[in-house]
Amino acid sequence: MQVKAERIIPVFSKLFAIKILFLFQKLKYMLKVGVLGAGHLGKIHLRLLNESDKYELVGFFDLNSENAEKISKEFGYRFFSDLDELIKAVDVVDVVTPTLSHFEVAKKAISAGKHLFIEKPITNTYEEARELIKLAKEKGVKGQVGHVERFNPAFRAVVSRIENPMFIEAHRLAEFNPRGTDVPVVLDLMIHDIDAVLSVVKSKVKSINASGVSVISDTPDIANARIEFENGCVANLTASRISMKNMRKSRFFQRDAYISVDFLEKKCEVVKMKDAPQNPDEYAMVLQNAEGIKKQIYFDNPEVSPNNAILDELETFADAINNNSTPIVTLEQGAEALRVAKGVIESFSK
Repeated sequence: MQVKAERIIPVFSKLFAIKILFLFQKLKYMLKVGVLGAGHLGKIHLRLLNESDKYELVGFFDLNSENAEKISKEFGYRFFSDLDELIKAVDVVDVVTPTLSHFEVAKKAISAGKHLFIEKPITNTYEEARELIKLAKEKGVKGQVGHVERFNPAFRAVVSRIENPMFIEAHRLAEFNPRGTDVPVVLDLMIHDIDAVLSVVKSKVKSINASGVSVISDTPDIANARIEFENGCVANLTASRISMKNMRKSRFFQRDAYISVDFLEKKCEVVKMKDAPQNPDEYAMVLQNAEGIKKQIYFDNPEVSPNNAILDELETFADAINNNSTPIVTLEQGAEALRVAKGVIESFSK
């Protein structure tokens, strides 16, 4: 049986039109992005943004021109020797420079009307962070802070189950690495846990007591902080960058539940208690308190879905821009984490 050409051509034309429309819609929502800083983390951002379907990587800027030209030659990313030129060419500026330069470059980007993704800590001082927030509102641009542990698959798997925690314990220990020692361990490591805690405790900070010790750096290398909230919750946080092994674990205790998150191994555990039945199963784990109340222990561990946390934080920011929604980690939240972190540092001298 022969099929007439005049019947086939319209079908192909329609499919071609649909494909063109799809590509147009894809390009429409791809945001032009430029990266400021091409160090260790900056190179990771460059690679992920270059691979993302939600961004078009325009190029990057770095003060170390020799290193920048080497990266440009090796990976094909365009190197801008002029910061203002890069900012002008993009929709989104991704700041991955050293903390001390965050405020200056972020202010340039926001003043130019560009959306801002900025690595943690948001700035060097809380006052600088508040100024960026005010400027972003005036310019009508969105901002997100790179508190990447919010996107850790283990934390994401259990965060909806953390309800009114009353005691939190976190240990973030790392082997020594000269990278990051330009800031205290609180701003380098502990701030991750500070942000995570603030995201689940729906109460204001009441008091902070902390101690820190400088071992091989000019700023504290190991620190412990006790943060009390107005609702009675207490968070005990420990951070060290001079440990013999790496550890990133947090434990959340709440009424009838214990939740553990291993940020490093990307594992989690949820242990719950409920009133024990009259005739529990012979293998059931049952506890009885002094008043004779019996509770049965059971495990309710959610599935952890593997992901690339850095890619997720970058792409959810693109979604927030395109959908005009609130970023997952706002500039305000980044500023609050910094405020509490500074409170920990100030407590060292009390």
